[in-house]
Amino acid sequence: MSVIVLGGTGIDTVVPVPGLPVLGADSARPTGPIHDDVSHTGTCVALALRALGVPVALADAIGDDDAGRRVTSAFAAWGIPLHAAVSPGGTRRAVNLMSPDGRRLSIYDGRDVPGYRLPPETYAEPLAAARHAHVTIMDWARFLLPVLREAGCTISTDLHDWDGVNPYHRDFALGADLVFMSAVQLAAGAAERVLADGVASHVVVTDGAEGATLYTRAGSRHQAAADPGAPVVDTNGAGDAFAAAFLAAFLAGAADEVCLREAAVAGAFACTRAVGAESFIDRATLRARVDGRLADA
Repeated sequence: MSVIVLGGTGIDTVVPVPGLPVLGADSARPTGPIHDDVSHTGTCVALALRALGVPVALADAIGDDDAGRRVTSAFAAWGIPLHAAVSPGGTRRAVNLMSPDGRRLSIYDGRDVPGYRLPPETYAEPLAAARHAHVTIMDWARFLLPVLREAGCTISTDLHDWDGVNPYHRDFALGADLVFMSAVQLAAGAAERVLADGVASHVVVTDGAEGATLYTRAGSRHQAAADPGAPVVDTNGAGDAFAAAFLAAFLAGAADEVCLREAAVAGAFACTRAVGAESFIDRATLRARVDGRLADA
């Protein structure tokens, strides 16, 4: 089943720091080299799906700038079709402060242009081939939810650190069939309200080392975090790896417990290496790790 990812490309500047929060009078020395990567949530979901053998394309708006050309070049090297319009605000960027234990603080710039709409010719071709759409929470992407529904796609989204109240996320929360979100700031009862008020059949709340909980209208199911099998070095992309593996299993018709189990293993695997094209688990490795965990159970 082909997937279109909408939005979520850009450049991450990764800064290793001794710990979070970063304290200093007027400067702080990083603990390692500062580096720029083609990343962000849509990129990572697309890379994770590709690693699992799921056909995927991405549509987004990027700048006519050096950063945008780097994004285009990276997607070409990865073999992931990128359908890009020129963003009047330029290519999105973020600075990620990374502590030695893998925690991060992401600082995003404000390049989104109010009222911007992604031109239909940008996404028409990949949408025609897609059966599922993963929608990042770019402001322009909310206006595509009815278009995706009319095209017959199932829809997923990741609300990241939504607090359960912020109205910015409401269209995405109530308009997607599968909703992922982090427990970091989430208000009590938010997942249940998404199920009650929206169209979602599955709402997944991830909570790092505490695992994840799936909510459906039949009840809830908790999944413990998987053993990463190696030291945690970078949590960038872990949530995207989790979501992609859940989606891959879900779209293949797997049972909920299988979707959760494979997602947990994929998310843990991503934490053991620096985020990038090679940081996401492939299908054979995922299968072996899941079968190994079952054998040990």
